[in-house]
Amino acid sequence: MRVRLRFTKYGKIRFTSHRDVARMWERAFRRADLPLAYSIGFSPRPKVSFGLALPTGAESDAEYLDIELDPLRTADDFEPSGLPARLSPMLPVGIDVTAVAPVESGADSLQHQITSCRWELAVTGVTEDELGVLITTALAADSLVIARERKGQTSEDDVRPAIVSATPIEAVDGYPALACVLATQPRTLRPAELLAALAGGVEEVRVRRTHQWITSRDGAPREPLPADATDAPLAPTLERVS
Repeated sequence: MRVRLRFTKYGKIRFTSHRDVARMWERAFRRADLPLAYSIGFSPRPKVSFGLALPTGAESDAEYLDIELDPLRTADDFEPSGLPARLSPMLPVGIDVTAVAPVESGADSLQHQITSCRWELAVTGVTEDELGVLITTALAADSLVIARERKGQTSEDDVRPAIVSATPIEAVDGYPALACVLATQPRTLRPAELLAALAGGVEEVRVRRTHQWITSRDGAPREPLPADATDAPLAPTLERVS
């Protein structure tokens, strides 16, 4: 059985790296005595697959991971709905399992399924009015080229197609703020890269990922969990800003 979990990342734990969070989960699975399936080989590993890595320092309402349970060690009456209460006490403060649901056999991994993420950013270096102008200008541009480094190589990329939407929102702790939906395919656009595309000198103060979305067959975004498995707001119909 393959099961998908949604969890939060709030508070001081946001400064923990993606790799260290993965280790925390492995310890939680052991403490909860969860019957995970393991890979075959010299050094077997639990079959756990995470979604897109969250930037260190960012908070999240909606992180995801998939786990595969060993059918030979899983009771016939096992109910995935009991996993939040079973796992949350085993995890550090700030990480809580908020939803769970079985995943269809043969479904793609989260890394391949997620097509966009919604973010809320509090920023410094601009006023609220200036931020509104920068967003309007960026959305009206035909292209937005930034320098990106990957594997020690620097390239110039047009990131305008990856900005699905962006809009100013109410200030956060006195800082100007915006909400945006950024594409993750063919390459993820990070919040810091969006700010670099808006203007030099605009820096993030607080970052929160509120949704990760997959694209359904009709082209509309939806949560990576069934509607009846989550109390998170469902993804609204989005119109790409052209």
